[in-house]
This record gives sequence, structure tokens and C-alpha cells, in this order.
Amino acid sequence: MTFDAKTFTVTDFRLRSGVVLPQATIAYRTLGTLAPNRDNAVLVTHGNTSGPQMIDPGGMTGEGSWNALVGPGKAVDTDRYFAICPNMLGSSYGSTNAASIDPATGKRYGSRFPDITVGDMVATQRALLDHLGIEKLVAIVGPSYGGFQAFQWAVDHPLAMKGVAAVVTTPALSPERSDANVARLLATLSGDPNWNGGDYYDRGGVLESMIQIRIGTLKTYGIETRLRDTLSDPEAIEAAIRDEATRWAEGFDANSLLILAKALRGFDVTGQFDRIRAKVLYVLSRTDKLFPPEFAPRVMEGLKTAGVDADYFLLDSEYGHSASGRDAHKWAPRLKQFMEGL
Repeated sequence: MTFDAKTFTVTDFRLRSGVVLPQATIAYRTLGTLAPNRDNAVLVTHGNTSGPQMIDPGGMTGEGSWNALVGPGKAVDTDRYFAICPNMLGSSYGSTNAASIDPATGKRYGSRFPDITVGDMVATQRALLDHLGIEKLVAIVGPSYGGFQAFQWAVDHPLAMKGVAAVVTTPALSPERSDANVARLLATLSGDPNWNGGDYYDRGGVLESMIQIRIGTLKTYGIETRLRDTLSDPEAIEAAIRDEATRWAEGFDANSLLILAKALRGFDVTGQFDRIRAKVLYVLSRTDKLFPPEFAPRVMEGLKTAGVDADYFLLDSEYGHSASGRDAHKWAPRLKQFMEGL
């Protein structure tokens, strides 16, 4: 099975803030074949710290690989559907971010990269689909930050998809939670001697700080439960966590973490639920510390009150926030059923 990484660039892209990016490039991967009438596309939106590699065979991410869900004969069946997984604007896997060259200066954006929103990410993806000649999607499916994007799509472009599967996620983050996340990241990064206010590219980078941030993130995701499947020695578990964290930190830009965290300030689409026209499948993991099952009643009540055709599935997994990929087999039948019902 081969994967093709492609890029799409839109010029003079106006952000919701009014700031104009001279160029916004979106990297993306596809699986399957686009139908002649372009009506079989499924958008797969990735998590905060992963990218289009989420749908690769063995593409291990913090959310777990989604290759068990996207592929020939799978829940998002690429014998039937054309799956598109775009890297978010501001992220680190090929799309325009702070490490990109600002055409206006010929230098990396660094600390001058403008603040963006989840709506801006969705707008670049809409431009990508327009470029591909895809007017309407079968569905949008995504975990965690991918779920934020899926909900944003549903309210920004209500008629653009038949279904939305939002997984281990929420349609709203409290301002306190998003502000605390930004502050926590800044506290760690600004303590790095190379940080320089985010302009660290010619100072050797901030690798050790990124490793420490990633270790904390992986533990929140539930990595220790996964590693205990094969390891028993606590020192070996810690070493394996650091090894995985290091591999990620070597490929992810620190400014991207901040850009994506800041983009969630004010994220709340619950007041726009009445705009949603797609069917919704909401999936949470029983052991997820980030988005626990206690979120479900309020979200589902809000969707139903707004007249949305919504269904909830609780993923019974020990793998916390990583459950959607690690225990894909436990909810793949429900996703497949949802896709077939569209």
C-alpha cells in the first residue's frame, strides 16, 4: 500500500483575525480513488500532535494509529471511499507554520506567526477540497483535535457533509482550560536557554524541553497502560516513554504546539448546534482523562435539543485518550455502521 504526500497552496489567505498570510500551504495524504463524480470523499482530521501519518500502516501517534480504521475493507473503506488527511495549518508535518519562510521577510516566521483559529484550519481545508473539485463529503472523521475540526466543519459548512464522527473530543473547551494549557507550554519552553521568545531556529532548538512536554502528554494519554502490555520493569517503561517522546520531539516544532494551543482559546461551537445538518456520531473512551465520559450527557442533550440526528458510543478501553487507535477494533464496527448509514 503506498501513500502519496501532496501539497496545496492558497495565496493571500485571510485569517478570521483579518491578517493575511501571503501563502498558506497544506500538506495532505490520500488513500483510495476519487470517484468520477467526486462524491465519495471522506475527510480524516488528525490530532493535536500527529499528522497525516495517522492513517499510515504502523503510523504510531499519541492517539494511536488509525490505519486499523482507514483502508481497504475497513470502517472507512478505501475500496469505496477516497480518504483525505490534511495536515492542520500551523502544524509540523508539511503545512505552513512558524518554521516556514515568511515571503515578506525571507526569514522564518518564528514568533511573528499570526494567531489562528480552528475556523481558519477548516477554511484552508475547504480551499483544498475546492481545489480537488470536491463539493460535498460523505463524512468527516477525527479524534481529539481532529474532533474539534469536525465539529467546526459541521457548523461552518452545514451542507458540506452527510456525517460527522467526532471521537475522544469535545465541541467546547473552557477558557480556563485552554488558557492553562497555553501557560503550561510557555512556562516550560520559556525556561529553555535557547527559547528566545520563539525565535530559536538558529540557536540549536529546544529539543529537551519538547521531550519533557511530550513525556507529560504521553502519560496523560495513557501510554503506561499500553507499555505494561509488554514491559514490567518501571525503569524500562520510563526509558521507552522517553524514547517515543524523543522521536516525536525531533520532528515537531515547538511553536506549532503553541500555535495549536492558542487556536483553542474561545473554541466553543455549542451555541451553533442548530446549524448542524449532518448526522453525528460522538465517541468517548471510558478511561480518557482529557475528555472523560462525563462529557457525553451535556453534549448529547445539546445536540438533541438542537434537532441534530446524533448517536453516542462509549469505547470500553483501558487505553485512555489513545483508545481510538489502540482499541480500534472495539469501535470500528460502530463506525462502519455509521458510514453505511449515510
